[in-house]
Amino acid sequence: MAKPTALLKQTKQEKKMWDSNTLKQICQADDLKIAPFHPDMTSTGTPTWIWEVAVDGRLFVRAYYGTNSRWYQSALAQKAGKIHAIDQVFEVKFEPIKDEALNQKIDDAYRTKYSSSRYMSHMISAGSRAATVEVIPA
Repeated sequence: MAKPTALLKQTKQEKKMWDSNTLKQICQADDLKIAPFHPDMTSTGTPTWIWEVAVDGRLFVRAYYGTNSRWYQSALAQKAGKIHAIDQVFEVKFEPIKDEALNQKIDDAYRTKYSSSRYMSHMISAGSRAATVEVIPA
């Protein structure tokens, strides 16, 4: 039989998930701005407007300018920040995505959501794809 402390550790390690209604609102509003924390972990940079998609109940963003993007570099370094969406500010964690199967699903979501944009093909290019981040509620 597992010890209660072992069960607590496993539960603590599980990711928080977005409420399905909130996630739907964020994706429908299409107004997400991302602001990773500065090294002081208190202040953030200027919020940057960014495209977002939802896959399997999770929220993802990509850097148009790839891994050299300032916000992406800050998100990787600090692993936390805020997003501004649906007239609210959410504290979040950032986690880079390297899983190929998941990245393919994210590509498909970008194709579907932004099919009419001339920028869509760039968002599924290797450079932007390498800068894919999951946005997780803190």
